[in-house]
Amino acid sequence: MRAKLRMGFAPFLSKLYISTCRTSSLPPSSSSSVIQPWLFIGLGNPGEKYQSTRHNVGFDMIDAFAESQGISLTTHHFKALFGEVVVDGVPVLLAKPQTYINLSGESAGALAAYYKLPLHRVIVAYDDTDLPCGVLRLQPKGGYGRHNGKHLPC
Repeated sequence: MRAKLRMGFAPFLSKLYISTCRTSSLPPSSSSSVIQPWLFIGLGNPGEKYQSTRHNVGFDMIDAFAESQGISLTTHHFKALFGEVVVDGVPVLLAKPQTYINLSGESAGALAAYYKLPLHRVIVAYDDTDLPCGVLRLQPKGGYGRHNGKHLPC
């Protein structure tokens, strides 16, 4: 499964998605534009018991992307393993919350709030048992009835 993730997910995000989704936090008429970062969060459960299981596919996706960019996630930041990289001039923040999956909102919400990111700049990767193994679905918005992680206001 990790090999499929490396071949499919990392190039998709780094070349297609990030390059075509640049936005500025300032109006286009401003002389100095600031590119807002993207926050990629991979959900899973910490510990050896869950390594390489479908339940940790969010962690695996973040690991694959980090590896494709040559960075490691060794910093602990807001209850998450954390890393930063710039892809095509766009800052990307990577996080693997180290709480159990149902408490991942504690980390994800704190990170988004700290970096003052609007929700459309946050991408969350997690397993969905409604999908066949190996299938990736991208949704512009989340919905109820899927993942039941604890949600905290940003």
